[in-house]
Amino acid sequence: MRNRRRTGAVLLSVALALALAACGRADEGSGAASGPASQAAEIDTSSASGEISVWAMGTEGDNLGVLADAFMADHPDVTVEVTAVPWDAAHDRIVNAIAGGEGPDVTMIGTTWMGEFAQLEGIDPTPSNFDPSQFFEGAWDTTVVDGTSYGVPWYVETRLLYYRTDLAEEGGVTEPPATWDDLKAMAKGVQDAGAEYGINLQPGGTGSWQTFMPFFWQAGGEIMDADATFTLDGEPCVEALTFYDSFFEEGLTAPAAGDVPLEGQFANGDVGSFISGPWMIGIVTDAGAAPETWTVAHQPTEEAGTSFVGGSNLGVLADSDNKQAAWAFVEYLSDPEVQITWYETVKDLPSVQSAWDNEALAGDELLSAFGDQLSDAKAPPAIATWEEVAAEIDAVIEQVTVGDMTPEDGCPAMQEAADGIGTGA
Repeated sequence: MRNRRRTGAVLLSVALALALAACGRADEGSGAASGPASQAAEIDTSSASGEISVWAMGTEGDNLGVLADAFMADHPDVTVEVTAVPWDAAHDRIVNAIAGGEGPDVTMIGTTWMGEFAQLEGIDPTPSNFDPSQFFEGAWDTTVVDGTSYGVPWYVETRLLYYRTDLAEEGGVTEPPATWDDLKAMAKGVQDAGAEYGINLQPGGTGSWQTFMPFFWQAGGEIMDADATFTLDGEPCVEALTFYDSFFEEGLTAPAAGDVPLEGQFANGDVGSFISGPWMIGIVTDAGAAPETWTVAHQPTEEAGTSFVGGSNLGVLADSDNKQAAWAFVEYLSDPEVQITWYETVKDLPSVQSAWDNEALAGDELLSAFGDQLSDAKAPPAIATWEEVAAEIDAVIEQVTVGDMTPEDGCPAMQEAADGIGTGA
């Protein structure tokens, strides 16, 4: 019998970061699409003029004026008005704007919201001005709903393994973990070298699906099949959930949050590794982790080495009365050089693949590793109900890792919950 303590405050700071990353800093398209997504006819943006309004959230909203000013200098006949919208109010404001027909021309859209807003017929299909191959495939797929693209990826992030190389080497591990077995061996090695926990994995709670789902994909799983049917109840899920749970069973990861933030535990050597996005580079550095003691590594490979892709998209609202200028602005923000300027301004990673050839990214060993991982990264299907389905997956993960549910029962529970919620179509 397991002797585990349930907790509702599971790694709260990490959960919040993951939840924001999914929609802002923080999806496989509809899951039912086959072949290239359709796009609307090309729009002539060369003679754009008039005024457009743009909504952007968080740090992006606070700083987008820098790019808007540069765009207006190149397009003197266009006026861009940027409004910063708090993330916690953004979803409802966009919904109300769509319903009232009085929203902005362009808005930043969290990737997990695309299905909902497309089904509300609130955002315009992407014109063929944009070449999907320009973007990372996983990022482009976040814009695809029922076989049609709605919007353009603006910036991206993915998740890598952060690990203490000094502790790993002391524990007999000299190479980055390439497989699931290697990951387990590395966690044991750094624990043998003195870390309290070999790895930090989220034991349920908001956003834990973002840590678990890559293991599901690595085991060969898909969230939905070509018929838009959920496929969570199968051997890949059981295999992934069993592996994930084994770190809790073997005491290699903590069953609840500690008093010290994760970055502090990593810096002082109490936690030997964790999985997270590029924003943690600065956070662990500021926490005092000496650069020679740690690095990042590609997700481990079972059948695949897939990671999660997040970020944010740009969409033009269907009721915009100046779509020519709106799409011209989105084109500008998708230019590789502009994407590098944006990275240098707010550290958002480019969604355009060619931008990664710039020395600002290619010359940084840690960041270039994230660029490599983006070539094998997915996100959940762009369905209107994904947030509800994700919450049920989070709950099952917690019941398995810190409760008494078995993986064999957990996967059918995920499937039953997803089937009950449906896709919202």
